[in-house]
Amino acid sequence: MIGPVGGDDAGAAAAGAGADALSRFLPRLAQWSMRPWRLVRGAWRRSIQLRVITATLALSLVVVSLLGVTLSRQITDGLLRAHADAAVADAAAGVDSAQRTLAVSDAPPDELRQTLTSIVETLAASGNTSAASDPLYEIVVLGGEGARTYRSGVSPLSVPGSLRDRVADEERIFRTYTSIRYLDGREVAGLAVGGQITDPYGGDYELYYLFPLTEQQQTVDLVLTALTTAGVLLIVLLCALAWLVARQVVTPVRLAARIAERFSAGNLAERMAVRGRDDLARLAMSFNQMAASLQHQIGQLEDLSRMQQQFVSDVSHELRTPLTTVRMAADVLYESRGQFDPTVERSVELLQAQLDRFEALLTDLLEISRFDAGAAALNAERYDVRDVVHKVVDAATPLAVEKGSELVVDVPVEPAMAEIDARRIERIVRNLVVNAVEHGEGHDVRITVAADDHAVAVTVRDHGVGLKPGESSLVFHRFWRADPARARTTGGTGLGLSIALEDARLHGGWLQAWGEPGEGSQFRLTLPRLAGDDLRSSPLALVPGDVGDGGLTDASAIGSPYRRLLPSADEPDDGLSPVSSAAPPEVTPSSSAPSTSPSASAEEVRHG
Repeated sequence: MIGPVGGDDAGAAAAGAGADALSRFLPRLAQWSMRPWRLVRGAWRRSIQLRVITATLALSLVVVSLLGVTLSRQITDGLLRAHADAAVADAAAGVDSAQRTLAVSDAPPDELRQTLTSIVETLAASGNTSAASDPLYEIVVLGGEGARTYRSGVSPLSVPGSLRDRVADEERIFRTYTSIRYLDGREVAGLAVGGQITDPYGGDYELYYLFPLTEQQQTVDLVLTALTTAGVLLIVLLCALAWLVARQVVTPVRLAARIAERFSAGNLAERMAVRGRDDLARLAMSFNQMAASLQHQIGQLEDLSRMQQQFVSDVSHELRTPLTTVRMAADVLYESRGQFDPTVERSVELLQAQLDRFEALLTDLLEISRFDAGAAALNAERYDVRDVVHKVVDAATPLAVEKGSELVVDVPVEPAMAEIDARRIERIVRNLVVNAVEHGEGHDVRITVAADDHAVAVTVRDHGVGLKPGESSLVFHRFWRADPARARTTGGTGLGLSIALEDARLHGGWLQAWGEPGEGSQFRLTLPRLAGDDLRSSPLALVPGDVGDGGLTDASAIGSPYRRLLPSADEPDDGLSPVSSAAPPEVTPSSSAPSTSPSASAEEVRHG
């Protein structure tokens, strides 16, 4: 009969739930178990003082242990050797005395045992120093097989068999360490010393002295206790000295580190306190001299920078008046160009074009001077970044047609809302698109928009000449060109990407570049959804997915990406300079980012 299967299903479900709970618990248990080790490792890496004290403690333990073992062994060996020499001398004297007593004895053989008993009692009595203390030794007389044993209070088993063999073979005094077993059940460490004696009738006996080592053991224990106490106190003292010395050295270093941090934060008047005339005082004096020199040089550079900024601003404003006059005259000539001969007409057209470019250059210089002076203002409003991209693409389409390129727009269906200054973001995207068209060598240019919960990103991808290693950060420098011999065919001023970078920084966003020779380039603009938020990741990857196996997969290997000038204190330090501080090195989209490939959730428009 086949029973119901519901119980089996319930058991399997319970087993699966238990396995799931175990699989969730084990990682947590491993994390909890590793937490103390992480704390210890972090403290070890951060604190010089802890490392010095730990090293001193370890070395002190090794030295004190070796010294204690050596001293205790030497003291124990010397104490036992002296006691053994005295015991052998007493035993030899006792054996000689017993032999003389037996030699002069005229007792018949049946009464010889009384003589042996008397000898044992006499020798044992000489070992009793007082009635209150234990005897210095015990006496045991052993005869041959079947002979009677004479003892003074200990078991004959206290005499080792190896010692009996040696004593029976030679007429000499032998000794060895043993365990003395008393008749009352006690057992103590002792020294057995024995020799051979012979009665007048040729019978051989073995006379043994058993010396307890109780006092010597107490002395050794006392010495070991003293050595241990002294070793512990010595280790504590050495650790205290190491802590004191490390503190005296580390405290000025920590103070110098704090002052250096304040100095780097802009507090140029910070100085170290100079106390005494030692090495640390000279270090403080040298640090203060360096800080004063840096403050003086920074002040000079700031003055020079202000002069340069003021000069650029003044020149840009002063050139406005003659430029207006020249513009009026050029406009009159340009409107009447049909009345001139072809040579003059061409000159008038060139004059008009260069005046347009000169006016654009003055506008960019004024904008740069506002950024340098810190006077640029952000008028942020909630705006759909998709509308900005479409507006820029519509305006750049004629240029793309002229260059033989096609503008491909890939935007999400959902609005990509962010608090932005639409005029500045439009200027950034326009600069990126125009640059991509100019350097795209007639290939398609793809503009992609994506958003997640915290940021909105725009990438502009071209398939032109690309960028050489290290040029991904140089492209944002003022008036920089990858190929100085290459002419600006679109009439650019050389300040567009510099202004775009400053606009991105003003929003608290990132403007980054990637490129490889022959693979083209890609620029990524990442903006926080809320003005003032700090960015941690971007919805779009900086390195395009169509690069192939030979493409780079790490943005940190292709130059310095950018973010705003003053990153927040909790942002990770990536080792780059404050002027071009890098965004986080991740180049993959966040898990909440929408897909950048054409799909049902995205809108793709082609222009050109």
